[in-house]
Amino acid sequence: MHAYNRLPSSGHNSPSSPPSSPVSRSPRLRHRSSASGRPGRPAPKTLAQRLAWILLSVLLKRQGIFLFAPLLYISFILFYMGTVSFDVVPVIKHRPAPGSVYRSPQLYAKLRPEMDSDNFSVDTISTIWKHSYKGGEWRPCTKKSSGGLPESNGYIYVEANGGLNQQRTSICNAVAVAGYLNATLVIPHFHFHSIWRDPSKFGDIYDEEFFVKALENDVRIVETVPGYIMERFDYNMSNVYNFRIKAWSSINYYRDSVLPKLLEEKIIRISPFANRLSFDAPPPVQRLRCLANYQALRFSSSISALGNTLVSRMKERSANNSGKYISVHLRFEEDMVAFSCCIYDGGDGEKRDMDAARERGWKGKFTKPGRVIRPGAIRLNGKCPLTPLEVGLMLRGMGFDKSTSIFLASGRIYDSERHMAPLLEMFPLLQTKEMLASAEELAPFQNYSSRMAAIDYTVCLHSEVFVTTQGGNFPHFLLGHRRYLYGGHSRTIRPDKRKLALLFDNPNIGWKSFKRQMLNMRAHSDSKGIELKRPNDSIYSFPCPDCMCRINKTEDSRSSSVT
Repeated sequence: MHAYNRLPSSGHNSPSSPPSSPVSRSPRLRHRSSASGRPGRPAPKTLAQRLAWILLSVLLKRQGIFLFAPLLYISFILFYMGTVSFDVVPVIKHRPAPGSVYRSPQLYAKLRPEMDSDNFSVDTISTIWKHSYKGGEWRPCTKKSSGGLPESNGYIYVEANGGLNQQRTSICNAVAVAGYLNATLVIPHFHFHSIWRDPSKFGDIYDEEFFVKALENDVRIVETVPGYIMERFDYNMSNVYNFRIKAWSSINYYRDSVLPKLLEEKIIRISPFANRLSFDAPPPVQRLRCLANYQALRFSSSISALGNTLVSRMKERSANNSGKYISVHLRFEEDMVAFSCCIYDGGDGEKRDMDAARERGWKGKFTKPGRVIRPGAIRLNGKCPLTPLEVGLMLRGMGFDKSTSIFLASGRIYDSERHMAPLLEMFPLLQTKEMLASAEELAPFQNYSSRMAAIDYTVCLHSEVFVTTQGGNFPHFLLGHRRYLYGGHSRTIRPDKRKLALLFDNPNIGWKSFKRQMLNMRAHSDSKGIELKRPNDSIYSFPCPDCMCRINKTEDSRSSSVT
């Protein structure tokens, strides 16, 4: 006996008829019914239709349509492609990896019309340092000793390696070590380097007499080792015991390992000697470093005379900006471009030049088996030297216009005629030491890279704005020296080269957007102008607080200026 259906009749079941079996509602059963001639859906006519119908039935029953949807989609695409003619092969455009193509010339061509028509009304060079004295200024406060020195424990002879400022590191560290060990320092010997190829001696670059006099109450300094000591070594310095000291060794290592040998031998040699003393040192060691770097080291009279002359000439050419000018340290020499492994125009000529420069300077270093060089990744990581064009775009975006005077500190620019042209278009008042000085004035320094670098250093030191583009010892020393001179503020623009790489690689950026990014970068450099030294920072870049003391805003700021 069956229950009556309480729903309205559908015309198929009577009150006395039983409910339909679940099996009878199966698509498979309905298919069989249709195939046997019973009433239902019409049977598929072809084999393909039958297979498709069976597959669809299984999917509906198993609720797996979502699982097999990708397979169905691929089948549909393959079926569709079978109906398309391949007489015409589609063109697939390959986009180069980000950073792998040097796009700055195209960006310059696009931005130049708006850049030239942008009338920036603010006097940028006079208003750039908004945060210069926020929280007070700093002034030099390292004091010299006034008493006499105890008997010396022996002589220390060091060989300073590298270029001008790496040698400067060696000198200052040698003063600190000698003072700490109560030793007599022999005027450092400059090691001849295969890259800089400068045979200059200490007295050719620095005022030796002034150096000795400035430190006379803190460290004994002599020009030569007495004969009675050198007699034991046949008057040959190579016979003297040489310490091979690890980089960034602590001052305790010198006390525990070097001092006993010094007391035994009465003379020791340390070669090479550049970064052989850690930055994290006790106050007595830091005080000696400060004295050496900021008070005792002064360029020789010939270098200082020409350097100061060029500073005066730059100020004369900057009369429309109250004598204020920008200095830019541009590292785009051939050896620098070659060492970076970056690609610029990508032509055959550039490749030949770079391959030859790498082989001359580094003898197979870049062609070792298994070495992979990715120029695009190097550029995106901010390691590629900025080109003159990129420096010009950056500075124009920061608000400096054609009336701005620029001093360019650099060696011989790679392919200078081509690369310098856009920078000169953007800044026609640009000068170099070769443009400011006559051939006769430069002749005594022309073949000495360190002496030429010292002239650049002097002009950059006294500029209103210093722009560093690649890093290295030259800008690091200037960063700290300018802080020492200008109340603790470096007045230095340090661009974010990773961000610049992305901006220069963007062909769609407009002038207003680019300019906004550059102004933000300039403001960031300003806010970071005054920074305190952290434990592992270089005292030569961060003289506060080891070499300088804070003063209040109300005090006379002129007391912080050192000439």
